[in-house]
Amino acid sequence: MRSTDARLPILVAFSLALIGTTAAVLNPSPGTAQATASWTFDSSSVGQPPTGFTFGRTGSGRPGRWVVRAAADAPSGPNVLAQEDSDRTDYRFPLAVADGPMFGDVSVAVRCKPVSGRVDRACGIVWRYQDENNYYLTRANALEDNVCWYYVQNGRRIEVKRVHVPVASGVWHSLRADMRGDHVEVYFNGKKLIDVQDSRFTAPGKVGVWTKADSHTLFDNLTATTLAP
Repeated sequence: MRSTDARLPILVAFSLALIGTTAAVLNPSPGTAQATASWTFDSSSVGQPPTGFTFGRTGSGRPGRWVVRAAADAPSGPNVLAQEDSDRTDYRFPLAVADGPMFGDVSVAVRCKPVSGRVDRACGIVWRYQDENNYYLTRANALEDNVCWYYVQNGRRIEVKRVHVPVASGVWHSLRADMRGDHVEVYFNGKKLIDVQDSRFTAPGKVGVWTKADSHTLFDNLTATTLAP
């Protein structure tokens, strides 16, 4: 078995490769394999898609339009990531997924601001992402005032748990999911709302952000941290 210390130079080298492209930083903790990656979009060009991300869409309709925008109220200024395409196709889920690193047991979090949308006004995070049709997902919806946890398998989004909670439009919120093994905990604005188990996807995967239909949503401070089993 490869030792933890032997993996650290690889993690450090990967972090150096990320800096200056996606504004991601990977910091392994001394003596452990724990690492954190974060994306603030502040070094990306305004009006362009962020580098280091791949864009997909579950369902049908137009692909999303993901661009970096300046925002005066950004949690970490000056820039945010925005999904701006207004296609009202109901079963349409645009995704922006970081190209790396991959995470298994992970705490993934984002600050998000639902701006507008007539069909939906949603912001979500994905993890253990294998491709645009297979991943775990949690999202908050400002039109429905709820937070839900789903899995998406073979392109089908299956709801597992729904919790009613106020989700204001035009306001920055925090959304976080912690997953160890098959145990998932979902937090919204610092409060745990969902506690479920699912062993559908066990392999490490990518992390990213998600919207639905015509949601115009802003994202900032996407982070992912490995969790001890």
